Formats: sequence, structure tokens, C-alpha cells
Amino acid sequence: MISLLRKEKIYSKIFLAGLVNGIGDRFSQVAVLALLLNLTESGIGVGIALAIRVLPFLLFGPISAWLVNRFTKKWILVAADFIRIFVSLSLLFVHSEEEIWVIYASTFLLAAGEAIYSPIRKSVIPEVVEQKNIVRINGLEQVMVGIILILGAFIGGYFSYLFGPKASFVINSVSFFIACMILSTLTFTERGKEQHQEAKKINIITLFFSSFLLQIILLLEILVPLFSGIDNVLISVYAVKEYLLGDIGVGLFYSALGIGLMLSYTVARFIQSRFLYIGLLVLMLEGAFIMVQSQSQSPLFAFCLFCFAAFCGGIGSTCFDSIIMKRVPIHQQGVLFSLLATISNTTIGLSMLATGFILDLVAPRMLGLFAGLGFFITGASLLSIAVIHKKALTVHTH
Repeated sequence: MISLLRKEKIYSKIFLAGLVNGIGDRFSQVAVLALLLNLTESGIGVGIALAIRVLPFLLFGPISAWLVNRFTKKWILVAADFIRIFVSLSLLFVHSEEEIWVIYASTFLLAAGEAIYSPIRKSVIPEVVEQKNIVRINGLEQVMVGIILILGAFIGGYFSYLFGPKASFVINSVSFFIACMILSTLTFTERGKEQHQEAKKINIITLFFSSFLLQIILLLEILVPLFSGIDNVLISVYAVKEYLLGDIGVGLFYSALGIGLMLSYTVARFIQSRFLYIGLLVLMLEGAFIMVQSQSQSPLFAFCLFCFAAFCGGIGSTCFDSIIMKRVPIHQQGVLFSLLATISNTTIGLSMLATGFILDLVAPRMLGLFAGLGFFITGASLLSIAVIHKKALTVHTH
């Protein structure tokens, strides 16, 4: 991994910036979730906060697609981090349940910044790395998320426990500032800019209808987040309500996801073909692990199962991102990634919002079993469709 980062010097800065602001953001997220559970003593607060964090993708995802074809990507990324410096500091003003609205407002604005930042960052990757390294770089992206979860969530849980949530909010603000400084040093030529006029004329509906492969990816971005939303809410609920581990438990389970994502690189970097089939197979396996975990009475066993599920998820994400970066022209990727981010994050937000309310009616372990089954059925169904229409998958996007 270090050797790859040395070769891809521009990407290494993007990687480092994402690592820094990601860790800081996780410090804040863990503190916010624990604070909400303590203030409200209900899963509804967590569900609302998690939903608000992703719902802005519905509004700002399309804006990201508009910006990427009109402004320099580097400075859009810098601006998104700079604005979030001040938004993250607003969480310092939350002292009681009456001020929870500040958490929701700040969460919305931070998410709006991420809705713009994330797809543009992803669209930069194929512009700055060698084509032969795309799969390994996408695997490295999962490692980055893994490190963020381990250092940001696990250590963040302890940090919040020892120093309180306000200290975590300050750390988040500082991390955005450091990321700004790193991103401002980027130097690269946007290869897609010469096709600016062509990119503006892209009919996104026609783009999907022109590729059966992209249609399957679209279905994945709609279906998988429905069950990911449930699983995301349950991680905190399992830690606090089922295993009685508090802030430390939230960080512990998120760090398990991080370990799994980091380990996924050991396998994902060797995948050179059949990305769709492999991605759907590991999606089924991920669902199986989630189902078993939902019934586990041991926090240690649950920790291991979270690792295994994230390991499969990391391989799957590497496969699906590599499909787009390898099969879709660069000047179309900014629009496509923005659209997919809008769909998936809106879906996962609605799912988490619904989960927060459903938790007052249905036992967490039953919901977890349903989520795992959803992953498995989605993977199996789309794999069957892919096998039946195998020839259609070979048609490239124009």
C-alpha cells in the first residue's frame, strides 16, 4: 500500500486529506450519537440524526453534478472542507434536550458539504491515477475507510468518554482545516474538461438505458441502502442497549467494520475481472454474516461477525466502483457518481429514519435478521439476472 501511494503522488494527497477529515468527522459522529442516546433515551433520535446526515444528498447531489462541469474540482473540494470547519463548531452550543435542533441543523449542513465533496472526490481518482492501478486504488479507498473507522470511531469513542463530546467537535473542526491545507496543494489537469460541452449534454437516463451493467449498478444503489440503513442504526443500538457497552461499545463495533474493510484490500487488490459476479457473491456472504450477528449474545462474537461482514462489503465496494471507473468515460463519471450518491444516500437516509421509529415496535435483533436477509436476497437475485443476461454485460458505455 505504501509503495502504491508513493507511485501515485497526487492521489496520496487526496488519500491523506480524506483520512484526516474522515477521522475527525467520525470523532464527531460517535459523540453525537452517544449524546443523542443520553439526551433522548430513544432510538428515534439516532434514526433522525443518521437520516438527516444522508438526506441532503437528495438536494445537493445534483448540485455536485452541476458544479463538477463548471468549476475546478480542486477548489470545490477545498471550499467544501473550509465551510465545514465552522459548521462543526456549532455543535459546541448543545447543552440540553431543548437544543437538539442544533445537532440536527449542523448534521444537515455537514452532510450537505459531504454530498458535494464525496462524488467529486471519487470522480477525481481516475483522472490522477494510472488505469492499471484503478482496482488497487479502489481497494485502498476501503482501507482508508477502515482506518477512519478504527481511529475515528474506536478512539473517538474513548475520547468522547474521557473528555466529553465538545472536545470531539473541536477535533472535527481542526481536521477539516488540515484537509483544506492538503487539498490546496493539489496539481493536476482535469482530463474531462476538454469534453465539457459534451458532458453538459449528457442525458443520464439514456446513459443508463445504454448499459445493462449500469442498470444493475443502479438497482444495487437503490436496494442495498434500504438494508444498510437498518444495519447502521443497529450498530449503535446493539452497543448501547443490547450489550450495555455505552460510548466505548459504539466505537468498538465501528472499529470492527474498519478492521474488516482494511483486510478486504488483501483480496480485492488481486481482482482483475468478473467484478460484478464477485461483488454480488460477497454481498450475499455479507448478508449471511449480518443475520448470524443479529442473533449473537456475545459482544466478542458480534465484533468478529462485524469484521467479516465489512470484509465482504469492502470487496464488493471495490468491485462496483471499479466497474464504473473502467467502463464509463471520464467526462461522464462526475455526473454518474453524483447521481448514484444522491440515490443511495437518500435511500439509506429514509431507511434509517424509518428504522428509528420501527425500533419502538420491533426488537433490534429481529430488524437485524431482516436486514441481513435483505442483503442476501438482493445479491442472489441480481446475480441470477446477471447470469441470465451475461451477453448484455459485455456492451460498453458510449
